Amino acid sequence: MAKHIIPHSYKISKEDRLEANKHNAFLLWFTGLSGSGKSTIANVVEQKLFEKGINTYTLDGDNIRKGINNDLSFSPEDRTENIRRIAEVSNLMVEAGLVVLAAFVSPYKKDRENIRTIVKDVNFVEVYINASVEECERRDVKGLYKKARAGEIKNMTGISAPYEAPENPDIEINTETESIEDAAKRIVDYITPKLSRQ
Repeated sequence: MAKHIIPHSYKISKEDRLEANKHNAFLLWFTGLSGSGKSTIANVVEQKLFEKGINTYTLDGDNIRKGINNDLSFSPEDRTENIRRIAEVSNLMVEAGLVVLAAFVSPYKKDRENIRTIVKDVNFVEVYINASVEECERRDVKGLYKKARAGEIKNMTGISAPYEAPENPDIEINTETESIEDAAKRIVDYITPKLSRQ
């Protein structure tokens, strides 16, 4: 079947979209344990970018799981497929000229490497939101750790499933010692040169 797939050649290119937007497009990938602060920080970063006139879109674990990936479980295989699909959607959005912010636990190193391959290294910024499992469990903003400890949730990252922390992220934020505002500012400062079309 693959031999019958022939991509159509469209007249408006990614370069045309970037020129119209007056900024570059790429993927900001936020990884870390549940409760580490990924979505909260991504939200503040997006607000700051929006105020600068940057065209953005945020993809979040819960929103994606309710829609495009509602057929997937939390098994290791389905986690890999979850991240693969998100990477492909992110790639389309980057091609459309957007700065994409994606906040996902994404616990496996091989899956994050696959994202980098799909969107291309130059379009990928890995942001590690670092907080200990003890701190995330203390926060337990969604009540997931309590349910995992009670045996109601299987394959809970940090409890009954592994989290492979990034070894060389582009940015590392420790939310136990750094405020949300400071973290967001540091991320925006880091990516500002990458946004420039000069």
